[in-house]
Amino acid sequence: MTNYLTIRDLSLSFGEKKILNNVSFDVQKGEFVTLLGPSGCGKSTLLRCIAGLEQPQEGVIELDDKEIQAQPTKDRDIGFVFQQYALFPTMTVFENVAFGLKVKKLSKEELNQRVFNLLDLVQLTEFSSVNVQRLSGGQKQRVALARALATEPKILLLDEPLSALDAKIRKQLQKDLRRIQRELNMTMIFVTHDQEEAMLISDRVFVLEAGEIVQASSPFELYTAPASPFVADFIGNNICFEWFELEEYTADFSKMGNQYLYYIRPELISMEPLQGAFRVPVSLKNVVTLGNIRRYHFQTSNGKEIVVDRLNDWHEIPETKALYIDTEDVIVVDAKKAANA
Repeated sequence: MTNYLTIRDLSLSFGEKKILNNVSFDVQKGEFVTLLGPSGCGKSTLLRCIAGLEQPQEGVIELDDKEIQAQPTKDRDIGFVFQQYALFPTMTVFENVAFGLKVKKLSKEELNQRVFNLLDLVQLTEFSSVNVQRLSGGQKQRVALARALATEPKILLLDEPLSALDAKIRKQLQKDLRRIQRELNMTMIFVTHDQEEAMLISDRVFVLEAGEIVQASSPFELYTAPASPFVADFIGNNICFEWFELEEYTADFSKMGNQYLYYIRPELISMEPLQGAFRVPVSLKNVVTLGNIRRYHFQTSNGKEIVVDRLNDWHEIPETKALYIDTEDVIVVDAKKAANA
């Protein structure tokens, strides 16, 4: 794969407030990238800059070897799917999808074939003559996706398109979106604040903090090797230790000093002795069942809470007086690492 979209030193401020701060990244052709971060971190604004809906004060946006930052939105050959569908309420499903194709002056046969191919792709063929107001939220978002794909854009931008849907429909559309992206080999940039969603559908995830990309990695690398305390705290569940908290149980980290924080994932902590692991005496405070996960809340003699996750086998809750942590499973993160440091 080759770089298809290139962003260099993109900055945007609203008055005194810095929204994007020298953002730079590349997206490869056919890649599915997700912009992930908390509310207000700049991810939707970044997407709107790529689309031409916001104009950055500085920086370059290059798509398919052409600079586009000065071009109006209509000339950028970019598709956009919004959270709120933005469908034409008086039109049918077919008419909504066909709307953007009419300017291409296709024959009636070509237009029909293009629309029905897209409806088949989003599994809405049987709803072609139905008014969009009669559809469910998930079906409306499928129509919005098909309409965005109809003009065959070079890249498709999706701004939290699934966040208004209920959990079951959302999970199905996540799978469908990934399937469609792969079938079309379409370059997509997806915005979400949901880390699980980002990890599920992406080739790479770009984590934003305060208008800067602090890590761009595969979902696996993001989870197993967070680059900063912000990323470690934001992605998944973690128990964070400082060196002096671990010193009571192991000397392995004592010489590293205050510069680092030490994270351990709840699923990697053992309730049984492990060879080479250090022992942490605890008392059990609470147990919560989260579907297929049983979450144990323990506390050390110093009052430190340690959470342990186990697949729920519905057996009796075990008697546990100590936990065991393999030093190889401890994620060491530079505590002083800031954005773009």
